[in-house]
Amino acid sequence: MTAIALSSDGSDTHPTPGADATSAAPDRLHSPVIAWFEQHARDLPWRRPDAGAWAVMVSEFMLQQTPVNRVLPVYEQWLARWPRPADLAKEPPGEAVRAWGRLGYPRRALRLHGAAVAITERHGGDVPAKHSQLLALPGIGEYTAAAVASFAYGQRHAVLDTNVRRVFARAATGVQYPPNATTAAERKLARALLPEEESTAARWAAASMELGALVCTAKNEDCARCPIAAQCAWLQAGKPAHEGPPRRAQTYAGTDRQVRGKLLAVLREAVAPVPQAVLDRVWDEPVQRGRALDGLVADGLVEPLAGGLYRLPLS
Repeated sequence: MTAIALSSDGSDTHPTPGADATSAAPDRLHSPVIAWFEQHARDLPWRRPDAGAWAVMVSEFMLQQTPVNRVLPVYEQWLARWPRPADLAKEPPGEAVRAWGRLGYPRRALRLHGAAVAITERHGGDVPAKHSQLLALPGIGEYTAAAVASFAYGQRHAVLDTNVRRVFARAATGVQYPPNATTAAERKLARALLPEEESTAARWAAASMELGALVCTAKNEDCARCPIAAQCAWLQAGKPAHEGPPRRAQTYAGTDRQVRGKLLAVLREAVAPVPQAVLDRVWDEPVQRGRALDGLVADGLVEPLAGGLYRLPLS
């Protein structure tokens, strides 16, 4: 069975393959997914009642493209050192890059530092609750603003990360994977599936995300454990294979990303500016090494000094 469209009088019509299915009674999805979440949600520190909005924001920055098990130790150290945005704002941005460690995509550390400075200057050090104010912070896009407003303040927003998009693609539209980039149709569907009550909508956002992370995974999905398997358009259609562009796994070994990571690792460990000759030893191929270093400088992650020295940024 694919997503069921409703006729004007509310009765079921013929199933419509691939329909965006603002479907047939979204509340039929809410209750089982939220009930499953109440039983199976992981005990994560940013979900605890005393976590606070800053802790939620830090977690959202760190969890982008990085699994929970890698985030947890860095997150704990980060909050112990910088429990409020003002604590981070007082430090040079390079300290955020240093503390980011090997989480990857270190520009997120600079963006989080920039957000902390703006929160301190514009909002008295408190993470704002209004979605528009969150969205106006540097380094914060639509997803992060919606996630913080929802998870920290219990507001009603469509929170579309990769896990949620995959759940909606399968359960509501009957396809294995969502498009590579979020589409207007996905946003429309997400809004249509939002519960009306704010607190329920916030719980639904967290629950559908957790379902995608633990059960409706990208590979080896566990449909037997899914609370909405009986309503899943993709499962009921026989789990048709993905028909879009091939989904290529990201490579790391030998890429500029790997070289950048090695260069940053040296600078994070250093207590004084590092000579070019020391950085040259981390990668044999000079053209790629030079390109990676230039990229780090251009991104504001590394600061060049006179005499061929480099350090993490101080401003």
